[in-house]
Amino acid sequence: MNSSLETDAFVQEIISAIQSVVGIKSVALHEPEFDGNEWEYTKECLDTNFVSSVGKYVDKFERSLEDYTGSKHAIAVSNGTSALHISLLLAGVEQGDEVLVPALTFVATANAIIYCGAEPHFVDSEADSLGIDPEKLRTYLHSSTTLIAGQCRNRISGKVIRAIVPMHMFGHPSKICELLDVCMEFGITMVEDAAESLGSFYSDKHTGTFGLLGTLSFNGNKTITTGGGGAILTNDPELAKRAKHLTTTAKVPHKWQYVHDEVGYNYRLPNLNAALGCAQLENIESKISRKRVLFELYQDAFSSMSGVSILREPTGSRSNYWLQTILLDSKKISARNQILERTNEIGISTRPAWDLLSTLRPYKDFPSMDLVQATELASRVVNLPSSPQLAKAKR
Repeated sequence: MNSSLETDAFVQEIISAIQSVVGIKSVALHEPEFDGNEWEYTKECLDTNFVSSVGKYVDKFERSLEDYTGSKHAIAVSNGTSALHISLLLAGVEQGDEVLVPALTFVATANAIIYCGAEPHFVDSEADSLGIDPEKLRTYLHSSTTLIAGQCRNRISGKVIRAIVPMHMFGHPSKICELLDVCMEFGITMVEDAAESLGSFYSDKHTGTFGLLGTLSFNGNKTITTGGGGAILTNDPELAKRAKHLTTTAKVPHKWQYVHDEVGYNYRLPNLNAALGCAQLENIESKISRKRVLFELYQDAFSSMSGVSILREPTGSRSNYWLQTILLDSKKISARNQILERTNEIGISTRPAWDLLSTLRPYKDFPSMDLVQATELASRVVNLPSSPQLAKAKR
């Protein structure tokens, strides 16, 4: 058979499998769902005029996040990037430091490092979770760094590798315990990027609560949304206090005076957004339950197909299945762009993984280990429509 005809047939088979789950209508990649108290809570903000930085819902949202994630402290902020920026500062990341970060992640992960005056140092991924490969990282650090006075230093640049930012990709928990072991061995602080993994657990512990600090995002396309918004998680009361201070312009509390005792950041989450978040969080388990059903529907749809597999939660974890993901076999990679083009042409929103950060113009000259696995994985990923509305929860 002509190879182009084989590719066309494979692409059509992919489309048919997706349509068997979502139907033949146009469908978004991930839509927010407002099926609870969103109208009531946001209307209360409007009725009382508490729509900005003052009001009860910010505190309520923070306490609700603590209850849900098991973190002792949650600090609500304006978005996930600002959460990561402050968390890196609190982790001691300084001008000239290096921070280990997966090359296969959203650009905001690296941007936050640059905001601190530090440099991203790109590391490779593994296939089970698409997160950082802990064993390959350990081998790399043994060969390329040295410990001096308890600090991990890059042998080539001489710079301190201060922190690592594992990212839980598409909601699937990374091999976080193994990465913590690497951190302990090399004196590196962990700050988790759990922007995509609210509701995901590894060994019955919520993502974002393993490192010194963790961060969440509530963008419009996340499992729950506040419109924008993010949060910092930590079990350290002093770090939590300082996070709150820095994200509220470092203003010293006073009835009328405006005293700011250091350079702070206007990263506050408005009460109106927090009200939306409170209502969303009340129904998060319903959303995740339906997303897990959606995974099962896709799994059934693709089970008889060759050349493609669906990404499932790693062993020992519970994923929120934020974005349903298929992986093309290596012999089918050439069909990826055609799959993306054809699906989007007919109104089925799909997307690839991000371009590796090490290939982007702002980041191409920063240090990197070999990224052979991340390069191969990025070429195989296709994200599918993943809204919880696409599946009914099991009863």
